[in-house]
Amino acid sequence: MSETEHDAGDTFGVGIHLTEAEFQFVVHVPSDIDSGWTDPEEFQQLVAETVWDRLDRTATLRRIDADAEPGETVTLGRVTLRPDGTVVDTAFRASAVEA
Repeated sequence: MSETEHDAGDTFGVGIHLTEAEFQFVVHVPSDIDSGWTDPEEFQQLVAETVWDRLDRTATLRRIDADAEPGETVTLGRVTLRPDGTVVDTAFRASAVEA
């Protein structure tokens, strides 16, 4: 990965998978992820925190519950992060509820 690509961060798709019993937060990881991401649980937690810092969690989950069926995965959008935790960019679907 070039220095410019490294500076740009990695973009993770984010969504919610709805089951009969729960909402599951889903992180789509790029195949060419920066080698600086050494702990998968840590970056997934950082991605989730980034999303819920920007979206109203309760309102978003209520909307998904009303609009989606069990078995569906609803895409919320994407977040671009650097391994040091810097948020480079976020973009969410219009149906996601901004905080």
